[in-house]
This record gives sequence, C-alpha cells and structure tokens, in this order.
Amino acid sequence: MEPREVRQVTDSRVLAAMAHPLRRRLMDVLKVYGPSTVGMLAERTEQAPANVSHHLKVLAAGDLVTEAPELARDRRERWWRLVDQGVRWSNSDFDADPAARAVADAATSLNLDRHVALARAWHAVDEATQAAWNDSPFSTNKWLHLTPDELTELGQEVIDLLARWADRQVPDDGRARQPVFVFAHGVPARP
Repeated sequence: MEPREVRQVTDSRVLAAMAHPLRRRLMDVLKVYGPSTVGMLAERTEQAPANVSHHLKVLAAGDLVTEAPELARDRRERWWRLVDQGVRWSNSDFDADPAARAVADAATSLNLDRHVALARAWHAVDEATQAAWNDSPFSTNKWLHLTPDELTELGQEVIDLLARWADRQVPDDGRARQPVFVFAHGVPARP
C-alpha cells in the first residue's frame, strides 16, 4: 500500500499528535527510508524501542502512520508506514477555537524549529564531510514585491519543482545518494 497524497489537516488532535519533536522525526524517517520496524526506527533515532513504540501509537491514533503487517516475517515483527506522503495545514483553519489555534501555532513552531535544526546540523559537521559535498549545499534568499496571488503562484511553482525531484525515479547508476533536506518559506516580512 502506497501512502496517499498530501493530507490537509483540519483536526487539532492530529496536529497535537505531530507537535512533538520525536514524533515529527519518526515521520521524517519513515518518509526517507520507507516502512520500518520499531527496532529500525529506534536505531535511526537513537531512542529506546519502548519510547518509539509509544510515539508510533500516538501517531497511529491521529491516522498519520499505520501498521504494515504484510511486511512482517512473523507475528512478533511489527512494521509501520506513513499513511500520507505529507501533511499541511493552515493555522487560520483553527481560528474559531483558541485551544485548537494554540495547537496549530505550536505545530507550526515545531516545524520551523525542525527545519532550522537540520540546516544548523549541516553547518556543524566536520570539514571533511562538508568538503565531500563540494559547493552543492545551498542557501538563498530574495526580497520580492508580490501580491497574495503572486505569492501563491510562486509557492506552487516551488512546490511543483521540489515534487518533481522528490517523485522522480531514482536512477540505478551505481552512484551513492544520501537524503537531502530542502525547504523554502515565502512569507510577508519587513526588512
């Protein structure tokens, strides 16, 4: 069973399930490496299997992950997979309920913290690791003058470009490929 497309989250309980650093990381590991056992996830996140199992149950309650019993070799082995390829939400969908809006704000904050932490982690690696990637890692920013409709159009173009690379068939050419995290934010701001 392949994950569904990107899910529009409108339930604050689902956002609350995601609004935990380890749960967010577990979803990232499943996205990058595909279906995994609790043991595999524990090893990749350097967490105790019991802790990973607990957080998977919380994610499953939010219909964010599901068991994949067809991958198990025996009844003791439990595999997990993402339900959706990705999730998105609009904080304004939660404006009617202050508690739900607080959950949406926390989920957005965690998301931003995760993005920045991944970029900072790259800049903290040793010089030899950075040198192996030459000048490939990039950072860019631009100040643009846009209407809301133009920002929507630009955002869709960026999303489509990243989706083209993410959804491509990875060439079987013998070259080693590692996970690369790419993120972009386009927000109205004051210099």
